[in-house]
Amino acid sequence: MTPTSIPCADPRAGYLAHRGAIDAAIRRVLESGCYVLGPEVEAFEDEIAASLGVAHAVGVSSGTAAITLALRALGVGVGDEVVTVSNTALATVAAIERTGAVPVLVDVCPDRWVATPAHVAAAIGGRTRAVVLVHLYGNPAAAPAIRSLCDQANVALVEDCAQAQGATLDGRSVGCFGHAGAFSFYPTKNLGAFGDGGLVATDDRGLDARLRRLRAYGWDAERVSREVGENARLDELQAAILRVRLTRLDAMVAARRALSARYDAAFEGLPLARQRVEPGAQHARHLYVVRTPDRDALRAHLALAGVAAGVHYDRPAHRHPGYQASVRCGPLPVTEALADEVLSLPLFPELSTGDQERVIDAVQSFFSARGRTAPGSSSGAWT
Repeated sequence: MTPTSIPCADPRAGYLAHRGAIDAAIRRVLESGCYVLGPEVEAFEDEIAASLGVAHAVGVSSGTAAITLALRALGVGVGDEVVTVSNTALATVAAIERTGAVPVLVDVCPDRWVATPAHVAAAIGGRTRAVVLVHLYGNPAAAPAIRSLCDQANVALVEDCAQAQGATLDGRSVGCFGHAGAFSFYPTKNLGAFGDGGLVATDDRGLDARLRRLRAYGWDAERVSREVGENARLDELQAAILRVRLTRLDAMVAARRALSARYDAAFEGLPLARQRVEPGAQHARHLYVVRTPDRDALRAHLALAGVAAGVHYDRPAHRHPGYQASVRCGPLPVTEALADEVLSLPLFPELSTGDQERVIDAVQSFFSARGRTAPGSSSGAWT
């Protein structure tokens, strides 16, 4: 008999854990009669701006829209180049494409799996208008150093924080180092809605004003379109749900960190490389990702044990047929190696001790059967 499956992520468990408060928030919106860009969105924007430590926060319809609107508000358009990584969710590159700019894709470092200042510096050229820095899996990249590079080159920096809600660098939240920080509230994210949603954070008052126009057809206060915008608004229901979940964010991230630490201890000595962390950084633990050349066999073994493992990502952006003609990149050896070897194990705040033990046992039994559990085996623990 196949054991009950343990999911890689479980947004439903997040709802059930806080059902009463979430149901009350939904009821409040339904009874209000105001469903788009009302008091819930305004309150959420104020609350999350305070949480992040920024002056302004603009709720939008998705994380993809957040990157697109941030770039547009910063003046990025047709014919410009935007530097980012291929080792990311395709949404990062899709958002750049939506502005009409050319994505210039760089490789990542082999231990932290994010772009370094050296990668970015080598890619900045005369047509570069912006850099989109991805904090992959919740691991902060070297944002201060890359911001300094961008300032020297007169290039805008947008942080892609879609997977990094709750991460910090030198005591500051990610999203505070660039000209803008883009966040996603997709249901599986650390701060997840129950539908799509996103946000742009910034300290720039002028950028805030332009973002608010761009998310709603370019309208000003009198609903006169001063420029071409789009419909990218965060709705009241999602904002109300996010307000509930924001009050619990610290506890949810703490639970992810505790679960990750337990995985770390259990896998010590196994031939599993794990993502190293930038000095002074606090990983948000959005995903727990291991790296092994035996990825596909390990995944199949876990499936037989009732463990659903994910792959983030088996096809980097430059390998997608729909994007190959429009992106620009050189060799990306680390990115391509990661795509063939990374595996995401179940990780969400409500993961029970018993279910995590099943995951651990399944991983250990896989390597034990191959005689690869000796203390001298290579490992790559988080630091």
